[in-house]
Amino acid sequence: MDQLHKNRLRDLFLNRAVKRGQFVLASGKTSTFYIDSKQVLFHPEALKLLGNAFIESTADLNYAAVGGLEVGALPLAAAVVLAAYDRGAVLEGFFVRKQAKDHGSQKRVEGRVEAGQRVLIIDDVLTTGTSAEQAVLAAEQAGLVVAGVACIVDRQQGAREKFEGRYPFRSLFTSADLGLVADPS
Repeated sequence: MDQLHKNRLRDLFLNRAVKRGQFVLASGKTSTFYIDSKQVLFHPEALKLLGNAFIESTADLNYAAVGGLEVGALPLAAAVVLAAYDRGAVLEGFFVRKQAKDHGSQKRVEGRVEAGQRVLIIDDVLTTGTSAEQAVLAAEQAGLVVAGVACIVDRQQGAREKFEGRYPFRSLFTSADLGLVADPS
């Protein structure tokens, strides 16, 4: 992603998603800032930029499908598969339910993916990486091969360390890139 587009995506996050105050994060940690990515994930320009950025930053990982834990990964997976299609490639999208439904297919991993397929796990904002780890475990239990883990923003509070050494880890931004200082652990 060229610097002009990266700056524009950064600005969209800063203007639409970054909130300041006192927050409890999904990880259970407290923070003086919150990145409400849903304020960006449904913006057309941001989705276009995000899809292209994920394709470019993970081009070396050789995966056939992209997805992650509901809800944040749903628009991201759609953006990535559309960006791939615009480039002449076909990727499948999928998502991981937080828990299997008790009716229908009763699967946690939803989408057209098959055992043995290489997949990229994506998420919006990672603090400790617990949500992405849930998606990784569900994907592996479904027989998928995790090619890597990628997120929009790494809050720099343990997610990278959780995955490095096991899977390639990519983030489009860190909290520092957005001018945000991660709270002490």
